[in-house]
Amino acid sequence: MSEIMDIEIYSDEYFMQQAYKEAAAGAEKEEIPVGAIVVSNNRIIARAHNQVESLQDATAHAEIIAITSAMAFLGSKYLQGCVLYVTLEPCVMCAGALAWAQLDKIVYAAEDPKKGFMRYGKELLHPKTKLEFGVMAGSCGKLITDFFKQKRLV
Repeated sequence: MSEIMDIEIYSDEYFMQQAYKEAAAGAEKEEIPVGAIVVSNNRIIARAHNQVESLQDATAHAEIIAITSAMAFLGSKYLQGCVLYVTLEPCVMCAGALAWAQLDKIVYAAEDPKKGFMRYGKELLHPKTKLEFGVMAGSCGKLITDFFKQKRLV
C-alpha cells in the first residue's frame, strides 16, 4: 500500500483510500476485491464491496450496491452532485447503471483491460459525468492481482 500515506482530507486520494478499505474487506470474505464509495458534499453516503459470492448474485458488484445504497440514502433515483470512487474500472453492466444514476463524476483506480467499460468508450456514461482514473492505481491493482495469485495457488 505504498500509495496510502498522508493525504489531504476530501481529496480524490482520501476517498479512494476509503474505497480501498472496502475492497480489502471484500477480499477477507473471499470476494473479488473491488470497493466503491459514493460521496455527496464531501460526505461518504454509501460504501460497498463486491458481494457476488456471498449473495450468489452475478450483479452484486460494488458499484451497483453502492449506488443503490446512495439512492436510498438520498431518496432519489439520481445521484446528481455525487461522486463514485471505485478501485477497479467498472464493467459494462456497471457503466450502464452509472449512466442511469447520472453521477457528477466517477473516479476509478486500476484499469481492467479485459472487462472494463473503456474498451467501448466513455460514451457508455451519462454525457455530463466527468471521468478520472489512475488514483491509487498501483495499490488497488496489486490488491486484485495478489488476490488472484493466491486463488491460483489453492
